[in-house]
Amino acid sequence: MKTFKISAPLLVGVLTFAVALLCGTGTARAQDPVKVAPKNFRVLLENDQVRVLDFTASAGEKIPTHSHPAYISYSISGAGKTKFTYPGGKTTEPAAKTGQARWHEAETHASEYQGTGSTHVLLIELKGPAKAHQAGCAAGEHREGCPGDEHHKDNK
Repeated sequence: MKTFKISAPLLVGVLTFAVALLCGTGTARAQDPVKVAPKNFRVLLENDQVRVLDFTASAGEKIPTHSHPAYISYSISGAGKTKFTYPGGKTTEPAAKTGQARWHEAETHASEYQGTGSTHVLLIELKGPAKAHQAGCAAGEHREGCPGDEHHKDNK
């Protein structure tokens, strides 16, 4: 059996390349909103079923690209449009008003609040069995709470 001696500079080079490769693949995917914009997103509760986020932003503030699993948003304060930019460049500018609850499928986007003043929103991200429920809805199984069910339309 042959043994090889590896010089310290070669070992450091190989390890540096491996770390760069791993970090590079992580940034290709969208990131956790709390890590991308910690001054805007705060975790209020997290367990194996949900993660509740408290979100605040001022008019014109841009939030970098991030991802959410399926979630519910509830607008505590602030009214106006938020511009969402999705991978590939598509944008939407839905209007929101205080007291509005809205269902969202899992998504990746960057955002910019375009209302006046500031906005305050609670986001309830679903985890665990909720993902299995989503898969059943996507497969066409009729389950209470599937998108299109009247219980999941916007609360206006």
